[in-house]
Amino acid sequence: MDGMDEIVHEFLVESYENLDQLDQDLVALESAPTSRELLSSIFRTVHTIKGTSGFLGYGNLERVSHTGESLLAELRDGARRMDQATTDVLLALVDTLRAILGSIEDGRGDDHDVEPTIARIVAVQEGLTPPEPAAPAEAEPVADDAPAEPAAPAPAPAAEPARKVIGKRRAAEAPAPAPVAPTPAAPAAEQAESQPEPEHHRNAAESSIRVDVELLDSLMRQVGELVLVRNQFDRLSDRGEDAELARSAQRLSLIATELQEGVMKTRMQPIEHVWNKMPRVVRDLAAMLGRKVSLSMLGGETELDRSLLEAVKDPLTHLVRNAVDHGIEAPAERVAAGKPEQGQVTLRAYHAGGQVIVEIADDGHGIDPDAVAASAVRKGVRTEEQVRAMSPQEIYELLFLPGFSTAKAVTNVSGRGVGMDVVRTKIEAIGGSVDVDSQPGAGTTWRLRIPLTLAIMPALTVTCGPRTFAIAQTNLLELVAVESSQLEYVGTAPVYRLRGALLPLLSLAEVLGMEPEEQSSHTIAVLQADEQRFGLLVDRVLNNEEIVVKALSSRIKQIGLYSGATVLGDGDIALILDVQAIARRALIGELGQLVRASRAPEVRASGTEQQLLVVAIGEGRRVAIPLADVTRLERMPADRLERVGSREVVQYRGDLLPVARLDRVLGAMSYEQPEELLVIVLTSGGVTVAVVVGEIVDIVTDDPASRSGLEDTGLTGSTVIKDRVTELLDVSDLLHAVGIAPFDTSALDEDLVRI
Repeated sequence: MDGMDEIVHEFLVESYENLDQLDQDLVALESAPTSRELLSSIFRTVHTIKGTSGFLGYGNLERVSHTGESLLAELRDGARRMDQATTDVLLALVDTLRAILGSIEDGRGDDHDVEPTIARIVAVQEGLTPPEPAAPAEAEPVADDAPAEPAAPAPAPAAEPARKVIGKRRAAEAPAPAPVAPTPAAPAAEQAESQPEPEHHRNAAESSIRVDVELLDSLMRQVGELVLVRNQFDRLSDRGEDAELARSAQRLSLIATELQEGVMKTRMQPIEHVWNKMPRVVRDLAAMLGRKVSLSMLGGETELDRSLLEAVKDPLTHLVRNAVDHGIEAPAERVAAGKPEQGQVTLRAYHAGGQVIVEIADDGHGIDPDAVAASAVRKGVRTEEQVRAMSPQEIYELLFLPGFSTAKAVTNVSGRGVGMDVVRTKIEAIGGSVDVDSQPGAGTTWRLRIPLTLAIMPALTVTCGPRTFAIAQTNLLELVAVESSQLEYVGTAPVYRLRGALLPLLSLAEVLGMEPEEQSSHTIAVLQADEQRFGLLVDRVLNNEEIVVKALSSRIKQIGLYSGATVLGDGDIALILDVQAIARRALIGELGQLVRASRAPEVRASGTEQQLLVVAIGEGRRVAIPLADVTRLERMPADRLERVGSREVVQYRGDLLPVARLDRVLGAMSYEQPEELLVIVLTSGGVTVAVVVGEIVDIVTDDPASRSGLEDTGLTGSTVIKDRVTELLDVSDLLHAVGIAPFDTSALDEDLVRI
């Protein structure tokens, strides 16, 4: 069913229901002709049908509705009193409207003769005797046992013949065939079989039903309980060897799944129900701001659970207003930038990865990361040093902080900083996420990821210590089993090389504040949170199963690590992990830098690319260090550095490490040393050194083939990383500079060969 067909279907369903109510109201109005409430209700119904029919292009339906509306207006305004003739003609109007609806539903449009009905209404308005309605064209079917000569029909009230012929159900039925006299020799049973009953055609109103939302919610809760019972039966059948129990469990699982899908379909509604008011929002706001904006809506048929539609209504409205207010430039500014005078805002919805993705994009001036960073420093939410170390994507994340705004003045549209944090809070409250991509000068895209439903979802159950937790499968990419010896460390952050790329790791035990157990092997759940990918270390993986989401109490929800709870098949309670919240809370510092690096394309199979740790030293210079040589990142007080003769050393984990200040080794102008030093622990050829740097800039992937061969003392060359010339550190030269070069075994090998 395309968009227009769906609109017509909804119009028919609503109109049929309204006409049924009109029948009752008109009859009631005869007993209470001065009832303002009844008159107003009847008038509104006919007015609604007239307006919608004009929009859909049904001219005859609009004409007869308009004529009836004029008569009703006289009754409503007190210019006419309700009498028998008026009631009859209004009932005839209802029958005519119903007949036209039946014609539309059968695909014949509103090709119906409405002149007799219009003439009767006009005659009543003018105080004349209304003409009698035409007799029905076809006669009623004759019963088998009826006499050959049918009796003359009894007289009927003026409106009755029309109502009898074009009643609600008969309007959609084909005329009955002429009766055929049965053969005398035919048995009675055979006669009955030879004349099948005519098939009843249901109209739009009879083929649909309106159900109270609370009833649907109750059904969903009961289906949830059935799913829990099904999971319990599945576990019982897996443990035992009873074949009958296994078959019963399989049958129960099939029925529960079909029932669950059916109930969920009844709760699904297209997202265009939320989008319907967006054109008006864009139009009014554009007019207020003096801008020209066109709105495109794609994928409106994408369906969501009705409870989620209510939850995303306000965030969507805010993001659309934000796109017009902050995104689209004034017409003169757009023309000066070489853009069309009219800006474009696009709403797009589609399914991906078991979720619904909703994008709100504009072709405006985009978000300036420098302006966001300056605002963050001005408001005191970040320091200048912090924003310098942040990537553009991290800077965009500042927009979601409470009270944050880049508006220069507070208006009745924006500027108070109460928008984006509310958007994120509401979207995450339903298990979704929101992120932003922007190209300065080209536009901005806000992207919402929303689950299909909140009631039942597929999940992976895992253990951490004695407790069981659930992870939504929409966040799960894969599972990896590794040995402890395969884990590496960058600073204090554990990582795993997954198909050539560094995967940052989080221990679920540490996230939950539990003491991690010493294990020889680990299971890594590779998760995706927004654009971030990381691994979660768990003790054991239990099962994949559909879980029923239960709401949390406010006290547990305040912890910020759980999105809900569920009852497992064995009756235990499992908390559902909030992957987005865990990522934001734990992926900071060193691990956060690793996660940003994991967004880059994976290392090619050829192995020519290399991951580098980019640091800053004096004079604005940047130096890249091979990440394979980095053991740890540490922050330590400056007074921890000591001296042995002319060398600086530091006590580190029971060893005495020589210290190299990278700015001095590479001949850069020394900068003012802070009280806390950032130290990179490098290991090469079995030798370890502590290297003092200014700050960590990023972790990137670089292709050696694109590097420059320009070398200098302590450098192997240079490259361009993010539009900045970056020097490549020669680790061997660095170790030579501090007098602890790795032991060269080549000479020893030659001596052994001679021997």
